[in-house]
Amino acid sequence: MATRSSSPPARAQRTDGNTTRLHILETAGQLFAERGFAEATSKEICTRAGTNMAAINYHFNGRDGLYEAVLIEAHRQLVSVDELVSLASVPTDPRLKLRAFLTHLVELGSQPKAPWGFRVVLREALSPSPAMPVMIKRAVLPKAKLLRGLIGGIMALPDDHPSVQRALLFTVLPCIVMMVAPKDLGNKVLPALKDTKALADDLMRYVLAGVDAVAKEAKAAAPPATAGKRR
Repeated sequence: MATRSSSPPARAQRTDGNTTRLHILETAGQLFAERGFAEATSKEICTRAGTNMAAINYHFNGRDGLYEAVLIEAHRQLVSVDELVSLASVPTDPRLKLRAFLTHLVELGSQPKAPWGFRVVLREALSPSPAMPVMIKRAVLPKAKLLRGLIGGIMALPDDHPSVQRALLFTVLPCIVMMVAPKDLGNKVLPALKDTKALADDLMRYVLAGVDAVAKEAKAAAPPATAGKRR
């Protein structure tokens, strides 16, 4: 009589390591947004996340590595490199690309409650931690290069031209101010700010007028091209 073949018992599914990592990252991000890097302890992160320090060490190599990961994710919540790469690759007028980018920031600043990433980045800017160089290298610089290329395309200048670099600051800074400003400013002092479409349209007009004026001055101040030798 043939023996009945038995299939091996189903193996218990292993916990998804990536899910655990994302859960710790999200929990830590919210806590760092509330308390800041100096005040948010590993113990409280573990308690809120329902995990232990071994998990933080495994996924992030300790609290400092976790905070670096939080900073990168925080900056991504504002605007991701993938979004900018996608925007830059669209074969259309760079002015339209800039409009899409600025509209995104205006809409982000108009939300009733900003994502925790914004508060983390703001805290880091006001009180830099040892992780600041990591955020600059991995998050800020790649995005700044893409935006310099976008603005340089509008100005018809190299993306590393001083005027392009300053134009980038003048373009992004108003959006950051709108994110920081208390929501009552829009509700009670300047109620027209609630119209995000009109706000983005007017911001774009100001930015383009300034960018065009700066580009004109930069080109006028540039030394003339070397003329060919005459016989």
